[in-house]
Amino acid sequence: MTGDTGTRDVLAVMELLLTAEIFNRNEELDINDLNPRSREFFGAGSGGNPEVKRPLIVSEGAIRKTLDVPDTVFQAVRANPFVGYEEFGQRLSLPSLDTAAGWFLKKGGEERVGENPVLAYFFEGKDGIEVRYREVRAKNRRFEDTKEYVEAKVSRIIAESEEMREARDLIIISAPDEVEFSLSKLVCTPRQEETIKKIAVALEHRDFLRQHGIYEFGRLLFVGPPGTGKTSLALAMSQELHMPVLEVRLAMVTSQYLGETSKNIDRIFDLAKKLAPCILFIDEFDFVAKTRVSDDHGAMKRAVNMLLKNIDQISFIKNGVLLIGATNHPRILDEAAWRRFDEVVEFPLPDREMRRAILEKVAATIECDCDFADLAARTEGFSGSDLRMMMKEAVMSALMEDRHRVGPVDIEQGLLRAEERNVIRTGN
Repeated sequence: MTGDTGTRDVLAVMELLLTAEIFNRNEELDINDLNPRSREFFGAGSGGNPEVKRPLIVSEGAIRKTLDVPDTVFQAVRANPFVGYEEFGQRLSLPSLDTAAGWFLKKGGEERVGENPVLAYFFEGKDGIEVRYREVRAKNRRFEDTKEYVEAKVSRIIAESEEMREARDLIIISAPDEVEFSLSKLVCTPRQEETIKKIAVALEHRDFLRQHGIYEFGRLLFVGPPGTGKTSLALAMSQELHMPVLEVRLAMVTSQYLGETSKNIDRIFDLAKKLAPCILFIDEFDFVAKTRVSDDHGAMKRAVNMLLKNIDQISFIKNGVLLIGATNHPRILDEAAWRRFDEVVEFPLPDREMRRAILEKVAATIECDCDFADLAARTEGFSGSDLRMMMKEAVMSALMEDRHRVGPVDIEQGLLRAEERNVIRTGN
């Protein structure tokens, strides 16, 4: 065992001991004060339950199972006079917390303090360390954002009702932690950024808005050509706002038993209200317009009217449901659909500056020899999706020749593939 590895392993064990001791002594600390490593070790949140049972216990058996450290680490930890050891159950403890904390800092544990809200709570204000508990906790992964928590909450809801089970089968539910998109990976227009900020402020001040009867808020319509980021932003808002997202594709809902469509729409909105706060994302909203102007089955028209009625009755302020509709064809939506939404957010094709920013973000982790300004100028009319696809093809071109660095020839290959795809799609 090298010295660096040994010190790191000992610090990992000591972090668990300090976390358990501090958490056990302070009842105000909760599951969101435990960082993901600690939650996993102590089994906190198992079954989706946010309650943490005290006392937290550190045993050699649990350490061997989760950390896979050699016996020399246990010997080094037990050799410290401030570490208590109980043969029965092989439990470790810290009878002298302050001495253990001082040793932890001296041995290089300060970085771990900045990643562990429990330790930050203890060390804040102590001499020799700059840490703010609130900031560390704010950066910590929230338990409510995890798949385990959201799935447990959904399971409780559908266990109570056959109708809720049927609604669950018609939608895709993602916890914030499952969403691959984040705002840091997207290039947004100023208008889009403003909308996100307004929603975040409204979420923080929902009680105030409710008290003053301001309910007409939180029904957004995203409009723009395909590939301009409507779905990506809706999903990224899940991460940003710490709310699960329920994706609904109207064509899928109505392709089930036609006579049940109206009921299914009702059930989906009811499920969203029970799961709130959450985002209800309805893609392909132009399906509504196509149905209203066609001579389709009467049941379908009743279903669309039911959808519009539910949109009328949903409120982010009252129900905690942020409704987002998305359409590639806003011109075919009639007035009845338009007026259901409090705000319309445009997703235009990116201009040259936005195209350059998108390319730079896509290539941020790739070794790339290319002139992004020139490439942005040559990709007039490309959507964000087109640009990402182009860069993917460029990367594959390099990998096909066993290279990890993307060069000008690869970029040209990616550009060619993107243009071919657009020709096939448009028929021009």
